[in-house]
Amino acid sequence: MLKVEKRNGRIVDYDGQKIALAIEKAMGETDQGLDEACAKEVADKVTRDFEAKNLNQVGIEEIQDAVELHLMQLRPDVAKKYILYREERTRLREQGWAMNDLQRDIYEKKYRHGGESFEGFLSRVSGGNEAIEKAIKDKKFMPAGRILAGRGLDKEGKKVTLSNCYVMPKVEDNIEAIFDTAKWMARTYSYGGGVGLTLSKLRPKGAKVNNAASSTTGAVSFMDLYSLTTGLIGMRGRRGALMLNLDCYHPDILEFIDVKNDLDKVTSANISVNVYDDFMEAVKKDQDYTLRFDVESTGEKIRKKVNAREMFTILARNNWNMAEPGILYQDRINSWHLLSEDDTFEYAGVNPCAEEPLPAFGSCNLSSINLSEFVAQPFTKYARFQFEAFGQLVRDGVVYLNDVLDENMNLHPLEEQRELSRDLRQIGLGIMGVADMFIKMGLAYGSDESLNLINQIGRVLVNEALRQSALLAKDQGPFPRYRKEKVLESPFLKTNADADVLDLIKEYGLRNSQVLTIAPTGTISTLLGCSNGVEPIFQISYTRKSESLHNEDTYYTVYTQIIKDLMEAQGLTSEEDLPDYVITTSNLNYKERIRVQSTWQQFIDASISSTVNVPKEFTVEEVEDLYMYAWEMGLKGVTIYRDGCARSGILITEDSKKNRVHELQEELNREIAKQLTEDPDTCPMCGGTMAHSGGCAECQNCGYSPCAI
Repeated sequence: MLKVEKRNGRIVDYDGQKIALAIEKAMGETDQGLDEACAKEVADKVTRDFEAKNLNQVGIEEIQDAVELHLMQLRPDVAKKYILYREERTRLREQGWAMNDLQRDIYEKKYRHGGESFEGFLSRVSGGNEAIEKAIKDKKFMPAGRILAGRGLDKEGKKVTLSNCYVMPKVEDNIEAIFDTAKWMARTYSYGGGVGLTLSKLRPKGAKVNNAASSTTGAVSFMDLYSLTTGLIGMRGRRGALMLNLDCYHPDILEFIDVKNDLDKVTSANISVNVYDDFMEAVKKDQDYTLRFDVESTGEKIRKKVNAREMFTILARNNWNMAEPGILYQDRINSWHLLSEDDTFEYAGVNPCAEEPLPAFGSCNLSSINLSEFVAQPFTKYARFQFEAFGQLVRDGVVYLNDVLDENMNLHPLEEQRELSRDLRQIGLGIMGVADMFIKMGLAYGSDESLNLINQIGRVLVNEALRQSALLAKDQGPFPRYRKEKVLESPFLKTNADADVLDLIKEYGLRNSQVLTIAPTGTISTLLGCSNGVEPIFQISYTRKSESLHNEDTYYTVYTQIIKDLMEAQGLTSEEDLPDYVITTSNLNYKERIRVQSTWQQFIDASISSTVNVPKEFTVEEVEDLYMYAWEMGLKGVTIYRDGCARSGILITEDSKKNRVHELQEELNREIAKQLTEDPDTCPMCGGTMAHSGGCAECQNCGYSPCAI
């Protein structure tokens, strides 16, 4: 049988049907349209040519040359389109899809390695998985930043992890553990990973200690140690990312909530409060709430009563004013995942963008599917979502992430991280392009129709992911810590798994203890030109500055890509002509925003990183209502960013920066000062405007992101 040598050197069987399909695609762009009989005739002629030569093997270019020759004789108009398509694919292999300056900058500076061609980039990142390589090329799939930047580089001796983030063990209440944690963090940052850390085991301020001091300075006093560690260890294109958490019942919680009001403290970390259902119930009933801590080493029991509603208001006011802390709904996090009934499993915290609750030494292994590319006949009344193709890519994505997980097994910075990865095999397949998908289908973000579509897609997402994980378990065995009876009792599994998928799991188990997450896809969604995660689009248009030949600044309007596509498809000439279903963060009711996240969350066993953008006029009382509504709707966490909040206008002076790191060398001072600007609306790299979404932020000018996922 005739064989074909592909451009990557692989040998496959000759398939004349693929030739006919390629010809039909070219025909679809001509005035005469599709002619299946003609396409088959050309394909048959090409096949007979090779058979007459008694060849055993041909190359792709030889096949395409033969197709061109016969098309020129039968359909010159199609031949022209075919040649143009061929040239476009050549350009794509060498340079990638058409990119604007920002996308090109992201690709060149963050993810392209050395002088590799775009085809080489795809081959390296996909690891030889042809389905994934094609999906990336078609803008349907994109691995997370660490995979894009680091996969394959271990062959060159580079120490880079393919996991974006890690969670450290909860810091134990002794001096050795406190500084061991800083050491583990530094090593993890040096490999390119971010860190999440929970401080709730540290005894509160004033508690007795058995050393030279009579009492401890408290959990909050150690936050700057971890923040400074994060600032010191640089990474390519971003600083280290750190999330610090504290339980709402810890006696130091009020000091924790207020810590960011001091602009010299904890400058290299995000902070979040772990709130529990009993606290939220006390808030609703306006009851007292007991802060508590038992010191094991001294037997001291610390109790302090606060009014829950007053504490909740302080939390809301700080977020309203300073954009922190965020909230994590800990009981929902603990109860809605595959291992919720396994008493040997415990989460230790969340990663810096909070989409990944993880056990001690756990890590993120992430990729995202671009939903907007699964809309057929977009911007028309015939628009529809391609469920079958989407389901196939979900299965392909699970296989891909398991391959990456195996490849990364020995690339984690710490042995404990490697062991945990082997035992639990956690992956995080997610989605992006949600807002773009809605616009292509003529649905308003947050409408009943949009929620109905999420339910349909989410059902396919979770079932196909679980199905593929079970099929992998059939061939390779379940993850080592799999306990069948515990997993099958999981409310998440029982609620979401279809009967046939549940049967597969009962028979074979699961290859992965976690399968789905929705990460902040800021950088990779910008690279693809689609909307971020589950976020609404940030804006209709924005102003870009360029410099003329005479060194004069000129300004011009740039439309968000989906808006540009919509206007071109429907012949619209101005923003005023846009249909009502076009929703942005500026005209979206926060409850609709929460409902979208809530609907997705029921299908996601990890969590969702997101930012609810609210207007400057948003009140503290409305922040409280938003937090309460998010809890009632079953979110695992929520971050709010109020336009014009106090933090957006604050820049720390050079003197205060030097005071904060006075013991460091001046060279390090300047580098840290450059990276740790306190204005969250201004890019520390180029001075451009930062857009807040997906639980993170990204520069609209140069693509810088502190998350870089």
